[in-house]
Amino acid sequence: MSQWTPDRLAGYHQQVFELGPDPDGEGAVTAVLVRRDPREGEVVHGAVLYVHGFADYFFQTDLADFFAARGLAFYALDLRKCGRALREGQTAHYVSDLAHYDQELERAVAVIGEEHPGAAVLLAAHSTGGLILPLWLDRRRANGGVAPVAGMALNSPWFDLQIYPAARRAVLTQALRVLAKVAPFRALKQLPGVYGATLHCSGTGEWEFDLGLKPLSGFPVTFGWLNAIRRGHARLHRGLDLGSVPTLVLRSDRTHFSRRYSDLSDRADLVLDVEQIAGRTPCLGGRYTLLTVPGARHDVFLSLPEVREHAYTALGDWLDQSSFGAVQAPATQ
Repeated sequence: MSQWTPDRLAGYHQQVFELGPDPDGEGAVTAVLVRRDPREGEVVHGAVLYVHGFADYFFQTDLADFFAARGLAFYALDLRKCGRALREGQTAHYVSDLAHYDQELERAVAVIGEEHPGAAVLLAAHSTGGLILPLWLDRRRANGGVAPVAGMALNSPWFDLQIYPAARRAVLTQALRVLAKVAPFRALKQLPGVYGATLHCSGTGEWEFDLGLKPLSGFPVTFGWLNAIRRGHARLHRGLDLGSVPTLVLRSDRTHFSRRYSDLSDRADLVLDVEQIAGRTPCLGGRYTLLTVPGARHDVFLSLPEVREHAYTALGDWLDQSSFGAVQAPATQ
């Protein structure tokens, strides 16, 4: 059975997955599965597996509480070299192929199956996680089926590269293929933005998180990692087949690419192009719902209070109306 130890978050436990040698040559890699401990009187009839974005890790306990209140046991996965799983000497968030994550994703689903036999699993993800999960699910369907996954909720998923014009995007994509071979760990030059400060309690946000695991200015973006992202984008753009899995995509109503803070910084997506998210959502296949949350930040569930209330209401309504509830196992304590 699974071995759990106390997590850094009160009321949570974690399990470390030893994944063996890193395919990208940075020693042994691990991933960390985090579980919200069940509270007295809570009823469980399904489960959620949450995956974070780039320069991120799981700390969003309000999101976990929301799902738990709806009878869904909550699990979050800090992927290899990310968050709790980052080890000394490793390049934060670096992978040369997004398919490397399949190993820990399968382990996480297996653990959930051990603890909740027969329960349907809802996948949830933010930003880069919102690219990783559909690609994994597409491979999973091709290799035998998606069960026990029965739904997916994506919060501002990263479906394309936010560079214009399109010709410039194409040139960079071609260059990355070469740079990823000759200098995979070299970082692109970047200017710091203000997004992190809109989330953290030291800025205009409400959350206290570990700045070593989620720096306000993010982590360096390397050629090899971005090439893996662009390969993932290309696969998504060709169209995925997720079987019968219904998918919800949430996004803000506007993008605001600015490195200077203003009132709009707290009411727009500072990271991704929301029109790209909308334009690429049909690549998920036929069973998708695209919902716009006016005034949302890049992470819609870390938006200003009235905005995130709207986001939670939209998510709750979708869960009520989707087929996810219809295929869940009978309720158990």
